[in-house]
Formats: sequence, structure tokens, C-alpha cells
Amino acid sequence: MAMTRGGPVRVVASVGAAVAAGRFTSSTVSSVSLGGVYTVGERPQGNSTSDWVPSYDPAVARLYALPQRHSSRAQQRLNYAAKRQPWLIRGMTTESAVEAVEAGEIPVLKGTGEGDLSQQVTRKYLIGKTQEELEGIALSFGEQKYRGKQMHQLIYKNKIRTVKELAQIPKQLRDAMESAGWNIGRSPIHHVATSKDGTVKILLRLDDSRLVEAVGIPVKDKEGNAKLTVCVSSQVGCALKCAFCATGKGGFARNLKSHEIVDQVLTIEDIFRQRVTNIVFMGMGEPLMNLEAVLNAHRTINKELLIGQRMMTISTVGVPNTIRRLAAHKLQSTLAISLHAPNQDLRSQIVPSAKGYPLDALLEDCKYYFETTGRRLSFEYTLLAGVNDQREHAEELATLLHQWDLGRHVNIIPYNPIADSEFERPTKARVLAFVETLSKRRVTTSVRVTRGLDANAACGQLRNEFQKTPLQAPMELSVPA
Repeated sequence: MAMTRGGPVRVVASVGAAVAAGRFTSSTVSSVSLGGVYTVGERPQGNSTSDWVPSYDPAVARLYALPQRHSSRAQQRLNYAAKRQPWLIRGMTTESAVEAVEAGEIPVLKGTGEGDLSQQVTRKYLIGKTQEELEGIALSFGEQKYRGKQMHQLIYKNKIRTVKELAQIPKQLRDAMESAGWNIGRSPIHHVATSKDGTVKILLRLDDSRLVEAVGIPVKDKEGNAKLTVCVSSQVGCALKCAFCATGKGGFARNLKSHEIVDQVLTIEDIFRQRVTNIVFMGMGEPLMNLEAVLNAHRTINKELLIGQRMMTISTVGVPNTIRRLAAHKLQSTLAISLHAPNQDLRSQIVPSAKGYPLDALLEDCKYYFETTGRRLSFEYTLLAGVNDQREHAEELATLLHQWDLGRHVNIIPYNPIADSEFERPTKARVLAFVETLSKRRVTTSVRVTRGLDANAACGQLRNEFQKTPLQAPMELSVPA
């Protein structure tokens, strides 16, 4: 026996195991002290004392030295978990229970009558989990391994939106997962805009009520086969503020989480009732400023949605220290560099971030990427009337690419006009002249067909219609080291 302010205490080696085994009932447990040490009013059910250990526990002594306010909060958390969510502490020793309390990992649901502890359980997302990881989650709740395979099918093939829709899963498991904070990771559709050419642009409303765009672009290949490309966003807004981009004008809020990126693909598939064939990370935001989440989303799209790496393109305007990091992953996807100008002076006027990441430094990193991965890069060039669309600009661009020997493909993008912009779309004759000049200098080109003009398909346009006040970027926007 040990004495505390509340009376005699017996110490349980594994509080979760004892609760799960039914040796304690809710009437038996009068309170839970720090570290998972139960204060009881009677012996456990039955005659077994195998779960009882000597009364002295260093963890208890250490924790009783903490302020009473902290102690009370921890007691309430563990008490609720023992009665209502025993899976949260199943198999814990007193030490591990202490650590979980101190780290805030023992959650309390709203509406449980726990006073000032009525905080939400930390959200956890199933999108992004592999089948093996989902099987592990099922096992952690005491269910059979095959339940994870069922969840994988329902999430990625059936595209269910809530845990309640895991229809093949027992209700007991669904309820337990929801109580533990598990969500699928789908966001509601806030708005849909459909163009006459079939392009569909969506706004998704995230958990924090931010809006993010994705675009579905249906096309037919040379053989007449239907293809569906999704242009996905990687950030809520963008802090780089390229002069011609609507996303930058709308400000920057935060990076997207990987499940929020994958959800864009699932939502477009839902709308079109068609499998997505191609992915371009060219929507709102700068993908390489959110590299970890983009790589995680890329893996999920490839491994779980079964879209080949060579069917994906990651576009960047260039962020210091990231292209070389990306090269280390040796992806089979295309890296597209947004140049928009053939020299440093003009580029720094169009792309403000170029002042801190000069063109030569960018192309040196591109050279490293090519030599490391063996993958040719693609270059994007937005034509702005009277700014960067002259024949001499094309000549200078060809010279630059030959100088660096970086592959010779340029994707020409006639400017897609946006509201309140100083820039204009070049004439068709100017576009053809630019392409002709590059071709004569042995630079292959493609001209991107403008899609969704009547659906505000330029990056950030639709979001800006619904969000009239520009987002404010954090005081310091960190650049990956």
C-alpha cells in the first residue's frame, strides 16, 4: 500500500491491460493518478493479483512533485481514457503513460463533461497510409489484419469521404477510430466552375476554412483515347509573388498537407467518374517550398492510386537548396523549370525571388539534377505581350539553353489574362514567331493550349473571386535549408 492525499493506492503495471481484461469497472475506479496509478476502493474482480505490483513507483513520486493544476488535468485525461478509450493506453507501463500525458497524447473529446479539458482529439488522416499501415491500424484496435485491406480499397478505389462510410468495417471499429481522431482526410467542395471546353475547376474548403484550387483537364490523345490531367496545388496561396500570377496576388497562408494534395486528385476523379492519367504540380503555390508534403503526396499518388511517376510533372520557379535535395530522390517524374525570361535582369523583374536565386545558380542546380538523375528537364516560358515575347528574347533563350546543355524543350505558355493585371496576352502571330525562332535554333517547343478561360482557370483566379481580402504571409517565410 502507498498513501496519497486521496487515500490508499495500489499500483498497476499496465493500466490498459487491466482495464481491457475487465478487472476494473467504472465503479471500481474512483480516480486515476499521474502515471496510470489507480486509486481503488476494492480489490480487482476475481482473486488474481498478477496485475498488481509493489506500491512504490518512482514515476508516481516524480509526478506528485508537479503543480497540482497539471496533476489534476493529467488525472482527468487518464481517467477518461481508462473508462471510454482504453485502446489509447492499452499495454502502457506507468512510465509510458506518464510520457503520453506530458506530451498531450491522451486526448479528451468534446462533450465528455471533462470541464476545461474539452479539447478536440488530434486529427489523424488515413489518406496517405499504405495497405500495410492500415493493417497496422486495424491490429492496434484489436481487429483482424484484413480490415486494413478493406480500408485501403474503400479509401482509394471507392473514394469514401468519412470513417462512417467504411461500410465493410464493424461499427465498433469505426466508432473507436473516430474517437481516437482518425479521419479519411477528404475536404468538402466549396465551388465548381465548368468551362465550355470541359475543363473543371474546383475550390476545396480545408479544415481551417481556407480555400484551395484544383483543375481537371480532359483531353484525347492522338489515338482518340480519353485522358484526364489534374493540376494540383501544393500551398494555400504563394509567397513568391510572380508579377503575372493571380495566386501571388491572393497572398500566402500555409503549406498544404500531403493528404490535402492527394484529395484534389480523388475529388477530380469523383467529378469526372474517370481515372486520372496525368498529374501536374502546377497549381497554387511553389511545390519545392513544401517539398516533404509534395514528395509524400507523390508517393501516395504513385503507389496507392497507381499513377506512374512518368505521368507526373513537378513545376518550380526555383527555390534555393531544393533542386539538389529533390535530385537525391531520383524520381522518374519530369521536373519543369519556370524560366519566363532569358536573362537575369528581365527575370528578376517578372519573378521577384530571382533576385535571391540568380539565373546562373538556378541553371547550375538544373545541371546537377540532370547529371544525378539522368532525367531531362523541361522549361516553361510564359509569353507576356511586349515584355518577353520578342524574337531577340527567343534568340537569347536558345543561346542560354545551348550554353548549359540542359535539354532543348520549352513549353510556351501564352499568358492567361487575370483581373487587375498590367500584362496582356500576346497575339497569335507573336507566339508563332517566337516558336519559329526557337525551332531554327534547334530548340523543340510545344505551345500549351489555353483551357478554361471562361472558368477562371489561371492559378488563383477562382480562389480570389471567393476570397476578396488577400491572405497575409507569415512574418518570416522559411526557405528549406
